Formats: sequence, structure tokens, C-alpha cells
Amino acid sequence: MFLYNISIVLYYIVVAFVSLWDKKAKQWIVGRKDIFKRMAEVISPEDKVVWIHAASLGEFEQGRPVIEKIREQQPEYKILVTFYSPSGYEIRKNYAGADYIFYLPIDTPGNAKKFLDVAHPEIAIIVKYEFWLNLLSELKRRGVRTYLISAIFRRNSIFFRSYGSIWRQALDSFEQMFVQNEESKELLHEIGFDNVVVAGDTRFDRVAEIARNVKKVPIVERFKGDSPLFVAGSTWGPDEEILQTLINDNPQIKFVVAPHEMENSRIERIIAQTKGGAVRYTCCNEESDFSKIQVLILDTIGILSSVYGYATWSYIGGGFGVGIHNTLEAATFGLPIAFGPNYQKFKEARDMVALGAATKVESAEDLSAWFAPLRDDKSALQRAGSAAKSYTQRNQGATSLIMKIVFG
Repeated sequence: MFLYNISIVLYYIVVAFVSLWDKKAKQWIVGRKDIFKRMAEVISPEDKVVWIHAASLGEFEQGRPVIEKIREQQPEYKILVTFYSPSGYEIRKNYAGADYIFYLPIDTPGNAKKFLDVAHPEIAIIVKYEFWLNLLSELKRRGVRTYLISAIFRRNSIFFRSYGSIWRQALDSFEQMFVQNEESKELLHEIGFDNVVVAGDTRFDRVAEIARNVKKVPIVERFKGDSPLFVAGSTWGPDEEILQTLINDNPQIKFVVAPHEMENSRIERIIAQTKGGAVRYTCCNEESDFSKIQVLILDTIGILSSVYGYATWSYIGGGFGVGIHNTLEAATFGLPIAFGPNYQKFKEARDMVALGAATKVESAEDLSAWFAPLRDDKSALQRAGSAAKSYTQRNQGATSLIMKIVFG
């Protein structure tokens, strides 16, 4: 633990230094300033608190179905949500489904005690990962019922290595671990943990809710008109390079491109390279003329999941970098999906490739070869889309199982 605590402090010092010029690092530091005072000002000692921790936005979306069920079924509880990353906190800091939303303080022994003194949760729920050793130890010492949800474990994780004893010890803090697959359950059994339930991934419940309550996006509706629509979500530079060829080779198709990060230079490059005309979403209104516009660049947040509802085909970005983004938001609408080669660590992507609902592409040529039959053959399009939708429907139900076990 000594080395762990030293590394936490050193990490904080490094982030503080980087924050002198980096916006996200500065948000990370500033967001934690006077955090215990700010928490104490709003959390009453009399509150019955459920604490849900999500590392970032993706983990929040996994936890969201549980948060919303707690609000609906257990209204006596106040809901505290914490984030580690600015990417989650800054986007969801005004989320109406929680009573309190804060950054998680850095995990020193003293901070763990102060945080739990102020938050005083009756139940703690950690989404997917982030095993902060001091916090978990303090939760166990205080007898707080603590759960891990939507978790996934792999053979090469630190828990299963010879030097991972303190991480294995941290797992003792959980009353129950809800995992996504049987492999995770078997791995945990090998190191002595049998308090494990294969519940699946709560994101399936989240995307089902999105599909049931899809919001209209009038600008996208007018942009699409009577044309078929291809939506590319959470794209990065390499994704946009191969998409640009597909766009210019298919002038009869409308495209929505949603960059993962909205740097002006990237957006301007897409506009300059699109032969059929491109425009920013934020520059449009419901009266805009889209007759000579082929590409709508989604330079805003919060509506991509609804935009998939207008599409016929989809591409998910990130596969030429650290890994693909959320494929399930597209799959729930019955869209065939393409993505870059780095998808192997995502179970749902592997499953959908095996089912014929999704395809890996490594070049513009691969993307065109995938797209052409789906564009020209309605039966091929229907098979791929139906496989995607059926997959999301079969895997729903994790939230209900978690709620039943946690709240009885």
C-alpha cells in the first residue's frame, strides 16, 4: 500500500503541473478544490445515500439504468454520483437523475475517510472498474454494502498476476460482483471469489430505453429528407480519412459525421474535402436549405444516440486508436455497423462480428466493400440490421437483476 499511496500523490503532482497548460488537467484539479466543503453544504447527515461511481462518460451510461431504477423504485434514497474524469463530469454535472454530482477525490487514506464521513452512503455501487484501494478498504471497514456492476475481467488483469495480492484483497470489499460474462465469473472463482453473478451489461438496458424514447431531431430530419442516411459516430482522424472516400464515392447518400473531439481544424478539413458540400449542425436551423449539402457535421453533444434513429447504416469510430466507442446505440436501431480493427476487447463488438451484424475494416477499400452490398441488396441490409437489433434485445435484463439483489 505504501507504493500505491506514493504513486497516487505523484500522479496528483504531475496532473497539477500539466494543468498549467492543459484544459482537461485543469478541470481535473479545479473540480476537486474544496470538495469536502462543497459536499457538506448539500449532503445532509440525515440523508439516506446511495453512492454510484463512474470513471467517465461511458461508465456513467452503464450505470445510468441502475440510477434511474433507484430513483423510480427507491425514492427514499438520495443519489450521489461521482466521476474520476472531466470527460464524464463536465458533460453530466447537471444530470437531473442524481441529487449530488461531484468529482471523486484522489484516493489517499485521509481523503477516503473524509469522503465517506461526508457522503455516509448506505450502499456503494462501482461501475465496471476503478478499484481505488483506500476507498474500498474504508468502505469495508465501515460495513458499507458495496457492489461492482457491469464488470468484466480478463486473464491478463493485475488481479490474476503473482504481484496482484493487494488488488485481490480489494475485491474482498464487494458484497456482490455483477459481471458481464461467464469467463469473468470463472476467473474470479479461480482466485477464491464466488460472490459473483453473471448479470450481463446494463448498457443493453440503456440503449433499449433510448430506442423506446427516441427524441426527434428536426434539423437532422430535414437534412435527411427522402435520402438514405449513413451516420458515423465518435470518429477520429483515421476514421474520417477512410470515411471521406466513401462519402465522395456515394453522392446520392446523406452522411452525418459526429467527431469524438470537435477541434475546429478537423471539422474544417471535413468540410474542405467533401465534394458534395458539408455544414456544421450548429450553423443550421429548421429553415436551412440542405439541397446541396451531403454531410452534416454533428458539432454538439447529447443527440447522437437519437440521430442513429434516422440512419440506415452506421460506422463507429475509435478502432484505429485505443478502441471503438459505443456500438450498442447504433445496434439498438437495427443498423449494420462497421468499425476499425481495434475492437477485440469489446465483447459486444466481437459478438456482433460473429453474428454478421458488424464488420471490421482497415482501409477505405474495406469500408467500400462492406458498404456496397448493404447499399444495393435490401436482403443483405435486412439480415445485418436484424442481427444487430436481435442481439441487443436478447441481452437486456441486467438492471432488473441488479436491483433485485441489491434492494431485495
